[in-house]
Amino acid sequence: MAGIYIHIPFCKKACTYCNFHFSTSLSKKNDLIDALILEMELRKDDFNENVDTIYFGGGTPSVLSVLDIEKLLNKIQSLCNILPNPEITLEANPDDLSSNYCHDLFSLGVNRLSIGIQSFFDEDLKAMNRAHTSYQAYAAVELSKAAHFKNLSIDLIYGLPNTDLNHWKKNLEIAYGMDLQHLSCYALTVEPKTALAHQVRHQKIFIPEDAEVIDQYDYLMNTCDVNGFTQYEISNFSKPGFRSRHNSNYWKGVTYLGIGPAAHSYNGVTRRWNVANNAQYMNALKENQSFFEEEFITAKIKYNEYIMIALRTMEGIDLNVIDEIYKDSFLQKAGSQLHKGFIYRHKNHYRLTRSGIHLADQVILDLFD
Repeated sequence: MAGIYIHIPFCKKACTYCNFHFSTSLSKKNDLIDALILEMELRKDDFNENVDTIYFGGGTPSVLSVLDIEKLLNKIQSLCNILPNPEITLEANPDDLSSNYCHDLFSLGVNRLSIGIQSFFDEDLKAMNRAHTSYQAYAAVELSKAAHFKNLSIDLIYGLPNTDLNHWKKNLEIAYGMDLQHLSCYALTVEPKTALAHQVRHQKIFIPEDAEVIDQYDYLMNTCDVNGFTQYEISNFSKPGFRSRHNSNYWKGVTYLGIGPAAHSYNGVTRRWNVANNAQYMNALKENQSFFEEEFITAKIKYNEYIMIALRTMEGIDLNVIDEIYKDSFLQKAGSQLHKGFIYRHKNHYRLTRSGIHLADQVILDLFD
């Protein structure tokens, strides 16, 4: 099993750009914890593989108390065999990371923090309606180090409103100087039905032009190596030995178990996804009713998903993995992308070129069956 994912669907504030499933009301937090425990118990037969990664995502898992996290970890440990030296990640917002909280998390066995910093500048954080300040962003990293965390990742966003390349350079300069092990960097995306989409539509804020965003991403790719980071996926950069094991297993197509509202699970044969509504999820579990949908993974779905996931990684698509039924079709389509200069072949692997990376979504679609 690639691991276990626990979705914590709570946030203190709604960021302007976010379209993930979450609630800003914490009044049902304890009920949700009980529901997560109940789902684990109902799915105990699915905990039949060795587990080497556990990932608390959201939402904002750091809104949970240490006792909440301990309760969830204890339940997981009671249901499955956790291999030695597991990677246990908790996504956190800087304003939640006090000294005591960090030390207590580390004592529980959480050994990797993914901190949602997004920017080190207050004007950016305010524009995104983030709950933390730039001071808290700096402090979160230092407090984590003081609590003995040696596997720290931060999220940063480029292409922010009213920013340019120089502004992004300053954000990266700060991050590169913080002795971090991992960076996840994402282009700001204007998702439908978000506050950001409303602001852009009514010209309350202005998003940089595509050329500016590309320049910012290019600068990231051009400077990561000299600062000790290797790009191993379109949005992810790590120092040697610090790739996200949990996410890497997703990209390898290994099985995983997702617990919580909106969480997905994959066992190699079927994929299931829980209802993306806290109240419906909790009530369905209480009433012993269905709380998920499910689909069987056909050969075509498996092929397309492999193309989508593998091409985002720096290893690329392995021709040896392509099913015999799809090999001729893939080679024909890959030939067109090779001609356009969007992918290149290295031995038996097909990888995105620099220009291909900028058009990754379209290249992937063109390779689909």
